[in-house]
Amino acid sequence: MKALNKISIVSLLLCLFLSACSGNVSSDKVLRVGIGQFAEHPSLDNCRQGFILGLREEGFENGKNIEYKIDNAQTDAGFAQQIYSNYVSNNMDMIVAIATPMAQSAYSLARDTNIPIIYTAITDPIKAELANEDGTPVGNITGTSDKLPVDEQLSLIHEMYPDAKKLGIIYTNSEVNSLSSIEEYKFYATKYGIDVVVVGINEASDISLACDRILDKVDVMTNITDNTVVASLPLLLEKANEKNIPVFGSEVEQVKMGCIACMGLDYLELGKQTGRMAAKVLRGEKKAKDINFETIENSSLYINKKVAEFLGYTFSEDILDRATEVFDTIE
Repeated sequence: MKALNKISIVSLLLCLFLSACSGNVSSDKVLRVGIGQFAEHPSLDNCRQGFILGLREEGFENGKNIEYKIDNAQTDAGFAQQIYSNYVSNNMDMIVAIATPMAQSAYSLARDTNIPIIYTAITDPIKAELANEDGTPVGNITGTSDKLPVDEQLSLIHEMYPDAKKLGIIYTNSEVNSLSSIEEYKFYATKYGIDVVVVGINEASDISLACDRILDKVDVMTNITDNTVVASLPLLLEKANEKNIPVFGSEVEQVKMGCIACMGLDYLELGKQTGRMAAKVLRGEKKAKDINFETIENSSLYINKKVAEFLGYTFSEDILDRATEVFDTIE
């Protein structure tokens, strides 16, 4: 009987050792994850929801082995700093940043700690100084990029409006991701004989005046992944509709809201992809500093027939056949 007990104890110790070596999270530990979101709009909301779903698919269930603290900065950089200062002082097991300004704030405050940082919805991690030129992290931080398929978007715009010569973009001066997207739009636009007209803003209250300044100068508008502008998309759409100017979106939720079409992203899937990356870190399989950032795996064509009807546009059968989703309502 004593020999059996010794064997049982040895077996138990061996199992514990192997479990520790494998990086599995102890079943009795509830991991604390702080999620900071820059603005409240469908794109970033979907990112957050997708992230939690992605972790759930990997076995992390809220209230069982993981606990989330979720905060929204409401486009306020100062509030973003407060959010991450709180996460750091509470020594969270992981910090999550949704959108470029949040990731920059998170890294500035947690870079000297052992807390891993996972970001999502970052258009250009390299220009945001979150990754090196070769894609490797600058520190214990990694995540996913929502880099837009700009060439494909311009091709769609040219296909639908071949006579359009002026493309308008409103962006926030302080958002690095927006400046990166505009550079890419200007680079590819020449291929389609299109000039890019831009108007910068400093805060959401500037958008109404920016719309008035730009809509008389352009044939079409496109909406990039600028968080401040996206949060005020209903206002932009209202003013554009008054002048019968079509607005192209950058992801599916914007087309649901009233953009005519887009070659864009599904932020729910981007969030899930990010959640799968986070799971590797939480399980101890990899450290954030050893994982290169990833880009969204697929882009798709989304169109809104209700908006097209309002604008007097009829989609070709070819576009209808290629569309991943066709919407007949405006949300």
